[in-house]
Amino acid sequence: MDYVKAFLVGGALCLIGQILIDKTKLTPARILVCYVVAGVFLGAIGVYKPLAEFAGAGATVPLTGFGNTLAKGVKEAVDQDGFLGIFTGGLKASAGGITAAILAGLLASLIFKAKDKS
Repeated sequence: MDYVKAFLVGGALCLIGQILIDKTKLTPARILVCYVVAGVFLGAIGVYKPLAEFAGAGATVPLTGFGNTLAKGVKEAVDQDGFLGIFTGGLKASAGGITAAILAGLLASLIFKAKDKS
């Protein structure tokens, strides 16, 4: 049942993104930023944690989960380090995911040959 919940929530997030791409003039980059900001906002008002507990990876893996992780890291760092935590908390909390994304990009660039769009 966990897989079904993750699929439904993750699929709904992807569906919303696809509708935004198809029906608006927003660029994919702006949609991605909106997803991160939505994750921060939903985490701030306390909605994202129950959603993540319900859906598991269906809510934590998409960009909304990244935004929530950034916000949670900043909050914890501010509680520990004060004002300096605003600048360090988000990166500390999401360092593993950022590193994995950079390494995956590097690996893909080594395996595949880049081509110009035609």
